[in-house]
Formats: sequence, C-alpha cells, structure tokens
Amino acid sequence: MAAPGRAQEQEVIRIGLILPMTGSEAATGEQIDNAVRLYLEQNGDTIDGRKIEIVLRDDRAVPDETRQAAKELIAEDKVTLLAGFGTSPAAAVAAPFATEAAIPQVVMGAGTSLITDRSPFIVRSGGTLAQSAATLAHWAARHELKKVAILIADYAPGNDALAVFSRYFRAAGGEIVGEWKAPLSDPDFAPLLEQVKEAAADALFVFVPPRQSHQFMEQFRASGLKIQVIGTGELTDDDALANRGEDMLGVITAHFYSAAHPSQENRNFVAAYRAAYGDRPGYMAVAGYDGMHLICQALRKTHGRTGGAALLAAMKGMAWESPRGPVEIDPATREVIQNIYLRKVAAEGGENRNIEFATVARVKDPDREGGHR
Repeated sequence: MAAPGRAQEQEVIRIGLILPMTGSEAATGEQIDNAVRLYLEQNGDTIDGRKIEIVLRDDRAVPDETRQAAKELIAEDKVTLLAGFGTSPAAAVAAPFATEAAIPQVVMGAGTSLITDRSPFIVRSGGTLAQSAATLAHWAARHELKKVAILIADYAPGNDALAVFSRYFRAAGGEIVGEWKAPLSDPDFAPLLEQVKEAAADALFVFVPPRQSHQFMEQFRASGLKIQVIGTGELTDDDALANRGEDMLGVITAHFYSAAHPSQENRNFVAAYRAAYGDRPGYMAVAGYDGMHLICQALRKTHGRTGGAALLAAMKGMAWESPRGPVEIDPATREVIQNIYLRKVAAEGGENRNIEFATVARVKDPDREGGHR
C-alpha cells in the first residue's frame, strides 16, 4: 500500500505550462498565464476529487529553454499534459516530447498552421494566422481594395503573413503591387513608407509584432500616406490598443477575438479579467482561457482519468461558447473552427476598441486543405 503522502501526491493533476514570462514576448506569457488562472478561479481547480496544479516554466521564447522545460516537466514533474507555447518554435520543439510521452500538448499561443503536424497529440486552442490572413484577403478583394502593398517585420510570423495573404488575395483577383520587409530589431519604417507611396496601392497590409504597432502607425501617419491600413489582429491587439491614441483609428483587421465582442460571455470575461489584473484581455488571454476550458472539460469527460489517449479523444470534436463566440475542435485536424471577425479601430468609451462589423462563421484553417488531411 502506498504511503498516505504518496497517495495524496498521485491525486494531483499537474499541467505543465510553458510560456515566455520574461524577454521580448513576455506580454504573451502574461496574458495566457493570467487567463489560465482566472479560469480555475472561476470554475474550480478540482475535478472528481483531484486537484489541478499548474507548473509554470518560463522559456523566454528561446527554443533550447522550451526543450529543457518540456523534458523536465514530463520526466521530473510527471505532468499530465503540456500547454502554453507563446511562439511556433516553442511549440515545435516540445512536440516530440508530447509524442514520446503520449500526452496532449495544448497550443494556446503559436499560430503557424503546420504546428499540428508536429505531433498527433497537439490540439490548438487559439487560432492560426492563416485563418485571419485568408479571411482578410477575401474581404479586401471583394471591397474594392484591388491593389495592395505589403509591409512586414522580417521574421517567421511576418513572412508567413506575407505568404498567406498574398496567395489568397491573388486567388481572389487582387494584385500585390509591392513588398517591403523591415528588420525585426530597431526598425525604422519611414524610408519603406516613402517607397510605398510610389506603389499606387489602395491599401497597405501590415504585419509587425504587437509591441511595434504603435511606432508603425505613428510613422505611417507622419508619412502622409492616405491609403487604408489592413492587417491581422496582431496589429491591433486589445492588450496594448486601449491607450494608443488617434494614430490607430480606422485600421481594419481580421481576427478571432475582440474585447469589444458583443456577447454576455465576453462582457463577463472582460469584466473579470479587468477586476483581477487591471487591464483588458487580448487574444492571447482568450486563447489561454479557452485552452484551460478544453483541458478541464476533457478531464471531466474522463472523470479525472489522465491517460493521454483518452484525454485527446475527449478533446476532439469538443464545442462550446467562448468569450470570442462559438468554438469547436475539428476532430480531423485538432485545429480550432471559429468565427473570424472583420473589425475597425474606433474610439468608444474613452479608449480604442476593435469594433466588429462583419462575421465569417465557422472558419477552418485554409492551409489544412479544407480542414481535412
């Protein structure tokens, strides 16, 4: 018979949460960590008599540190599953550990489509860049933005955004009239914007890290360009948008979450997040919140049993009403099927908000060949 202390330890369900809590991506880690803990505070941290324990590891968005964290969480902390992953490289390097241990890996942050190919145990709770970029491309081509210039930060997500938007925009009949790439570190957008002026574009598609969006828009306004700025939701993330001033007004984006989403579920979520953390949630927060919902509901389906195959089966096909709207997990791809909203930044209630003006329902990842592979 196991000693009482050991029996009590076995009752704990440990979840390994790997996030960038320091470094350049710390805002991502903070949002997800906050939302994970908020969900447990609201819904309880005990399932069928077993207490959930979050074991947080800071990987600083450095893949070697992600790899070490995943290894230790599985081998030493005996976690039931892995979660978090603020960047695609982090999710990718952890994938072999999830496969070998046969435990689910819930990807809350990383948005590269191919991530779910890295392990049959990966399930995504956030969204893919392709969902937003392809939706925006179709919308732009249908709304008289026929000639689009592209300006991105020169790093993996920026290049992914360029490739996806260009492919779907051209397929919808649009024309790309120029592409420019800014260095990721210490960018100066002004010289590139002077070149954009010569392109005679109807709109400028932009993808830069959220921390650079205000600088970009300040330089865009200063350049005198009068064309429409469009992008995916990273450009106007609610986490940093509220107090960014008039430079952000009028930007149009496509994304899966806005803190201004007009549902009671979202109003409750935003109010609770503000009360707990003194700020409004961004899209990484809702991805973390929904990721925790996915995990807890799977554990409830298995009555607290933590076998990896059973948990994975419980997650596939799960559907619920999220603060972002209806969400479901595609059983064929383990990707999120969700609404993508067209939004425009406007001043409302004393702060900037992403105001939704159109909805594209039940969007699958278009790079998953219609959701089947």
